[in-house]
Amino acid sequence: MTANRAQQRAATRRALLDEGRRRFAADGYHHVALADVAQAAGVTKGAAYHHFQSKAGLFRAVVAEVQQELGQRVASAAEQHEDLWEQLRAGCRAFLAAGTDPAVRNILLVDAPTVLGWDEWRALDEQSSARHLQQALAALSANGAITRLPREPLTQLLSGAMNEAALWIAQGGNPHAAEQALDQLLTGLRPPTTHPT
Repeated sequence: MTANRAQQRAATRRALLDEGRRRFAADGYHHVALADVAQAAGVTKGAAYHHFQSKAGLFRAVVAEVQQELGQRVASAAEQHEDLWEQLRAGCRAFLAAGTDPAVRNILLVDAPTVLGWDEWRALDEQSSARHLQQALAALSANGAITRLPREPLTQLLSGAMNEAALWIAQGGNPHAAEQALDQLLTGLRPPTTHPT
């Protein structure tokens, strides 16, 4: 394959991903037709099937991309701080704030669990934002900043709580109230001597 042909294939794939993402975020999975995505992206329906095999295949690729971006957003927010505790708080807040993003709300929180199935959706989550959360909890536990607790169930509990809170925010909930509740929840993980006075 020539470089030019490879670039064309990459551009076609990118155009389909971008248009698919726009439509899935705006209209929801069940109201999107792959043929319409292809037409709006300026490619043939056959090209769409060649790259993704089906609407579900396109959606799966869009979910993976949005999930990866969310993980990067969480990590970037955390990296703005040197203190491990503040890294955890900043990452969690960034995740909650993502609930106002239509791509996160409609694609990741509403459609992905039902379209992909719970197991696949959890696996994608664990590769991105949940992985960052588990790493942060491990570092905090190792330096004594939080009470030593079984890390895997703690990660699942916090991840589930934040997914629900982000969806609540997306449906019109008060982001400030969610942040306050999150801070209270996180503070409960700290040994009594590390609580702020």
